[in-house]
Amino acid sequence: MLVALTTLTSGASAITGRHDAGRFDRPQQGFAPAWTTLRPGPPQEVGLDPAPIKAAEDFLASWTKPDTTGHPHFSGAVGLLAHDGVVVDRYAVGGALRYADAAGTELPADQQVPMKNDTIFDMASISKLFTSIAVLQLVERGQLTIDTPVSRFFPEFAAGDKAAITVKMLLTHVSGFDADPIPSLWAGYPDIPSRRQAVLDSPLKNKPGTTYLYSDINLLTLGFIVEKLTGQTLDKVVHDRITAPLGMVDTGYNPPASKLDRIAATEFEANPPRGMVRGSVHDENAWSLGGVAGHAGVFSTAGDMATLAQTILNGGSYRGHRILGQETVRQMLTNYNQQFPDDSHGLGFELDQPWYMGALASPVTAGHTGFTGTTLVIDPESRSFAVLLTNRVHPSRGWGSINTARQVWATSLARAMAVRPEVGKDAWTSTLGNASVATLSTHPFTTDSDQARVSFYAFVDTEGPTDPLQLQASTDGVNWQPIAVSVSGPGAPSGSVTSLSGHGHRAWWKVTGTLPRAAAVSLRWRYSTDPGYTGRGVSVDGVKVTESGRSLLDGERNPAAFVAEGWQLSAR
Repeated sequence: MLVALTTLTSGASAITGRHDAGRFDRPQQGFAPAWTTLRPGPPQEVGLDPAPIKAAEDFLASWTKPDTTGHPHFSGAVGLLAHDGVVVDRYAVGGALRYADAAGTELPADQQVPMKNDTIFDMASISKLFTSIAVLQLVERGQLTIDTPVSRFFPEFAAGDKAAITVKMLLTHVSGFDADPIPSLWAGYPDIPSRRQAVLDSPLKNKPGTTYLYSDINLLTLGFIVEKLTGQTLDKVVHDRITAPLGMVDTGYNPPASKLDRIAATEFEANPPRGMVRGSVHDENAWSLGGVAGHAGVFSTAGDMATLAQTILNGGSYRGHRILGQETVRQMLTNYNQQFPDDSHGLGFELDQPWYMGALASPVTAGHTGFTGTTLVIDPESRSFAVLLTNRVHPSRGWGSINTARQVWATSLARAMAVRPEVGKDAWTSTLGNASVATLSTHPFTTDSDQARVSFYAFVDTEGPTDPLQLQASTDGVNWQPIAVSVSGPGAPSGSVTSLSGHGHRAWWKVTGTLPRAAAVSLRWRYSTDPGYTGRGVSVDGVKVTESGRSLLDGERNPAAFVAEGWQLSAR
């Protein structure tokens, strides 16, 4: 399901209505009040269940310990979760500096540096968000539009297919550029002017607008545009127009030596021969440009990134300082890549990416990741966000992916929000992990005609068709056949379907179907998952089976009629 962020409304009507805090279903759509300022508080204060959050903390801690590979997934991490203006969790674990070399030789204990809540991280590609905001500030000032051809600023874009490239194409990664400059800027060019020119001279891999291909060249070019139009370096623009007004005192490029003891180390690099990188940007191309680039170079803390996230949720302002207008924020979070369904993208922000957004993913959930192990997820519908910062490349980028940790951290916040039963005081819920199956079965009952009807409510938040919830029937308890059902509700599939899946609608669906005539028929709800992302899970409530006006099964009155494997009754 692809939608623009047209449901976010501005003005008093969006912020004066009663907000049912802590609910994952029926979200109140709209920006938070512009004056919302973050404050600490326990999860229970905003209606959240602390248990999933604590479980996610334990998961992060386990990933800082060596596994069967002989090393951990990451040296350390700092996580932050917030909902409705309340920071409900700050968590630091592991080491900011732990290793002496690329082989993973641990430093003596007295030379290691633990992670703390104020540890400063190399944000890697999350830097792209700052460049994008700077570009949109120029749009607001009338100095360009998102449809302005890049050739207006650089003659290198005036010839051939490159003439069609616009600012919007750079922001949404459909410009046609290849993934990286070739050769690497640090290796192929002698100085910064020649490296900048190499970016502008980059050839296209595809025709503009025909393919989504994430490319650093896009944001490098946008950084050059910001500098050309402002007459200032990108780091000064970001400081003066974004971080200073928002009070993000630990965010910027090339952090001073005075903060080195708070900075998380990244990789031990032999080529180029930089040794253990700490306090200098990890990305080699950004490093070769002096540490300031449109695609990488920003350092920040979880607390400062929380300020940026709340600014977006506030519609562009924080503590009385506005960096973007509400309409600009809406446009920033609108999907411009509807022709590329798996690559939804706003103006700088990625949208609806379950691989790191976990169960917070929806068509309007925005975020970005960084190669060093950083993640930002902002969910406007529940007015929540998740920040996870790790130094997963310390001491080597080859130690593996942390995408599961990204999912777990964001999903913990989603699962902390209540999905309250649609009928009665409880509902059957299954929150499986990967590659699993859960079944909820009924004892046999008799149907005397082909007019027996089953109805129930379903809450579905799954990866998609590969993680289906299916209603099945059996007359012998061994062989099960799917039952075709009709579904109604926000985001529900149309027509007759034999399985339910999908995410982002966050609403109960009403489901009905017809049962076969049989002397003994049993029903079961089968929820299965593939080896990948699983989402929040599924719930079933208000099960009824009727025939010719008589009740054959009432799940609310008789929960003992069910046999649950991988399901549990939840009163949330």
